[in-house]
Amino acid sequence: MNLDIKCTERNGNLVVKIMGEIDHHSADEIRHVAEREFFKSGAKNMIFDFAHVGFMDSSGIGMIIGRYKELKKVDGRVFAINIGPEVGRIFDISGLKKIIPCYSSIDEVSTADRAGF
Repeated sequence: MNLDIKCTERNGNLVVKIMGEIDHHSADEIRHVAEREFFKSGAKNMIFDFAHVGFMDSSGIGMIIGRYKELKKVDGRVFAINIGPEVGRIFDISGLKKIIPCYSSIDEVSTADRAGF
């Protein structure tokens, strides 16, 4: 499956919708697009949408942690939505769920962010 990345701004958040597999071939491209679009958009937070991701390896973990560290420097946050079973297992095993809040939708992120979570 080819990689497709769509970025949109919603309520001060950059939503990065990833369609394809996240591996050592695609992680760097996702990082590059996400960083460029984040700074171009002026968003405060970044939301990764994993609805169309069936596979993610350690390169994806590194890419997400890198975005987490970069956004933390500017008082921003990283969220994940629509995580399927395969990607969810990687989030569990790697400990990503301890630092990246996971929700089922963008609306849930917006509600949690307003509540200060």
